[in-house]
Amino acid sequence: MSRPGLSRLKLAAADPEDLQILSARLQDAVVKLKNFIWLPKKRRFAAVVNRLAWEDGGKTRVRSGLHFDGVLKVQSSKVKLGAGEAVVSVLAVGFTPNKSEEGGGEDPGGVIEIVLAGGGALRLTVECIDAELADMSGPWAARGTPDHEAADGP
Repeated sequence: MSRPGLSRLKLAAADPEDLQILSARLQDAVVKLKNFIWLPKKRRFAAVVNRLAWEDGGKTRVRSGLHFDGVLKVQSSKVKLGAGEAVVSVLAVGFTPNKSEEGGGEDPGGVIEIVLAGGGALRLTVECIDAELADMSGPWAARGTPDHEAADGP
């Protein structure tokens, strides 16, 4: 399946505004929990995701690599990283900056939160925002697309 006029996506995020763009591209990506990896010695958190290609009308999925650098700590809530074949869906990626001390200037660090469907979340304590999302495959037909309006209730 080709995407005329569309090339493989490659995005970098270095500030909260960039991260919002990256979050939009990750919305409804599905990930096996075993495909999240935390490399503490390299201060890197990475994942291989199957993202819904919203730029293609949400009709296709693309395998993409995602990584965050400068990661100091990883915490999970309602999710067990490395839990084999279990699949989660990404809802959003957000950032909460550290509170800077008075007169200390800006602190680029904070917490990146990857919000997952079903109430789960991953929290990455980072030195600064340093993320990249890059497509690694061509597209394939999505089996279905999420219906966010139906999920919001009546």
